[in-house]
Formats: sequence, C-alpha cells, structure tokens
Amino acid sequence: MRKHTRTRTLRRLVTLGLLAGLLAPTTRAGAVEGTPETPDGDIRARIEALPGMRLTGEKPAAPGYRYFELSYRQPVDHRNPERGTFEQRLTLLHKSVRQPMVLYTTGYALGADPAFRSEPTKLVDGNQISTEQRYFGTSRPRSGAVDYTTLDIRQAASDHHRLIRALKALYGGPWISTGGSKGGMTAVYHRRFYPRDVNGTVAYSAPNNTDDRDDTAYDALVERLGTPTCRAALKAAQREALARRTELADRYTEWAAKEHRTFTTVGGADRALELAVLRAVPMFWQYGDAGKCADVPAPTASTDELYTWLDATSGLKNYTDQVLGTLTPYFHQLGTQLGYPQYRAPHLDGLLRHPGVQDVRTYVPRDIPLRFQPHAMADIDRWVRRHGSELLFVYGDNDPATAERFRLGRGSRDAYVEVASANHRARLTDLAPDARARAEAALGRWAGR
Repeated sequence: MRKHTRTRTLRRLVTLGLLAGLLAPTTRAGAVEGTPETPDGDIRARIEALPGMRLTGEKPAAPGYRYFELSYRQPVDHRNPERGTFEQRLTLLHKSVRQPMVLYTTGYALGADPAFRSEPTKLVDGNQISTEQRYFGTSRPRSGAVDYTTLDIRQAASDHHRLIRALKALYGGPWISTGGSKGGMTAVYHRRFYPRDVNGTVAYSAPNNTDDRDDTAYDALVERLGTPTCRAALKAAQREALARRTELADRYTEWAAKEHRTFTTVGGADRALELAVLRAVPMFWQYGDAGKCADVPAPTASTDELYTWLDATSGLKNYTDQVLGTLTPYFHQLGTQLGYPQYRAPHLDGLLRHPGVQDVRTYVPRDIPLRFQPHAMADIDRWVRRHGSELLFVYGDNDPATAERFRLGRGSRDAYVEVASANHRARLTDLAPDARARAEAALGRWAGR
C-alpha cells in the first residue's frame, strides 16, 4: 500500500513539472536542467519562475522552436538600484537548453518576428534572445519619464549582464552575442564591461568613432566609392535638389500636412530638406551599391523624379517629429558618447542655408541636455586593442561605417576583422571563401560546435 502511494505521488510531481526540478543535474555554469529524457522540462514554467521575469505572450514558431515574449525588471540606475525600475522587453526563441544561446542586441526598439534568426543563431543551431535597448520602445519607466543621465553604454551593458546571469540558470551552455550597426556596437560595449558573460561576439557593421571632431575618414571613403561618373551624378543630384529647394520644400510641407507630421525638432521643412540632401550620398552607399547609380536622376529630371529619389534614398519621413520622437534615445547616445559623422559638401557651397544642420543636436529636443563624453569611445577602442578576445567584426566595403571600424591590437586575442564586398547589411555569407571559413570556424569554436 505504501509503495502504491509513493508511485501516485511521483506521478503527481511529474504532472506538476516539479520532479524535473528536484532531480535535475546542474550544468558547469550552474544551470538546472531537466531529466535526460526531457532536458527542457516545462520550459515556459521555468522561464516564468525566474525572479524579475514576466511572460507576456507566446506565439507560434517554426517546428522545433517555441517563441516567448518577455519582459525583465531592470534597475533604472545600476549604480543606485533604489532609484526605481523599468521592464526591458525581450523575446526568446527556444530550441533546447542543451543548445548554445545567442544574445541578439537590437540597439533600438524590439521587433516581433517569430521567424527571425540572426546569422550566428542559424550557424550554431541555437536558441536566441533578442533584447530591446533601454528607453527604446516600451522599455522605459512606467511613468513614461526618462532620466537620460542613466542612458549610457555602461548602464545598457549592465542590463544585458543581469539578463544573462538570470537566464544562465536555464541555459548553461556557450553564449554568443551579436548585433548589427548600433546593435553590434552595443554587443561590443557589453563585452568591454563584462568580458566573461559570453564566449564570443559577432559584431556587424559597427562604427568605432574614437574622435568625433575628425570625420575626414568618412569623407575620404565616400570619395572613393563607386566610379567617378557615379560620384559626379550624386553630387549633381544634390545640387539640383537645392537649386529647386522651394519646389521640393513646398511638396515636402504638403505631404507632411496630409500625413499629420511635423518638423518642430528639426526646425521646419526647409531645414529637414537640406539635411536630407546632405545625408543622401552616405545613405545611398550605406544601403545601396554601384548598381543603383543608373537610378540617380540627372539635372534634367522632373521635380517629381528628384523628390521621389531623395525620399527613397534619404527617407524624408525620418526628419519628422513622429519618427525622431521614437529615436530620441538613439540620438541622445550619439550626442553624448557614440559620436556622429558630419559630411563635408564643398560642391554645395552657395546653396546651403543652415550651418551646422548635420550636428546631432538637430535631432534632439532642446530641453534634453547633450554633453559629449570624448573618453567613452576611446576607452572602448583601447580595450579592444589591448584586451579584446573572441571578437569578430564584419564590415561591408561599400558602407561608410567601414571608414572608422574597429581595429585589433597587440593585446587582441582570437579576434578578427573581416570586410566583405557588401554594404551596411554585410554578413558572413558575403565574405570571400577564406575569410568566411575563418569566421565560421571561430564562431563554431566559441559555441562549442
């Protein structure tokens, strides 16, 4: 009788998902796994049981995966935790606690696509955490008020450190961090302050602006991209756009009124138009290539053609309050630590009306202070060259961000900088065969594959 009672008790524990937790072995990183037959146990319940973690939803995912929408409670100020908290949004694409975990840092607001897997996630056949950067999207204090003094690279790195530490209770295998553009920068900054949190980092198209006062490298690169004919066509299109400033600005204003968009932060449609024209050339190369040179409108093109090209290239909606408002944390970071290039345009002399319009101050409401910290990026650069390890930087040779890329030094270990024939969207698959093999071998080694 006593034997039957014990059997029923054991069955009840299994049903409740408790037995796996009681009998699970502990991995080398302190992670608790389930029984050998069911290593993941009830993964949803185990995730929800993590202190500070809140599950907000689950969506259908590809076969073999589960996709969870989560939020994790973070201190507003890691140096002074008593100052309050906010919830950082994230998603988890779960495959198995036995597989590597990839931390994908967006650097911005969070997307919500259950089908999205970063390149490293695919290559290591891993799980994936995607994070929203602090104060982007809804990852901000409930009051809605943001204390921008707590928006810096170390605070964000500490967000990821706490999150990784919490999730390693479940995912005790190798961790890889990755991200593109600002997300790649974020992954590197996290490694600077918490170098042992992950086993390796793949940073795509990550600028390394160590001296925000000197943008000559950007100017020089733009003057080398494409053919002389293409560069001349781009400059001619810029000149023609400003020569027809009144027509284009009027059309821009009409569009904004129709779409209920405003230009308060930038300071008007005319300033926004000039800014769009100045940014057109670097944007053209950032997301295009020489194959698009044939689409650049000639000086004889109609105003409609010129406007359409400028919109497609520079993104006219990007200079409205409705877009800039969502990107205020981004431009704040540029204006306080990351830096932002301003491109020279001597071919536009006599056509420009707004000196300094390219300055990052243009993008940020005036009631938010911007005090630049020139030491911040110099410190990151120094760490990469002296102490950085298990780092892979991937760039596209057509991308202006490549002008000031991360460089390795004598202290860099098991670290690589690879440049593909591509633009800002460069991936390992774009690399030459030898470079790709070297990069994939490093990633596989870090992920224990």
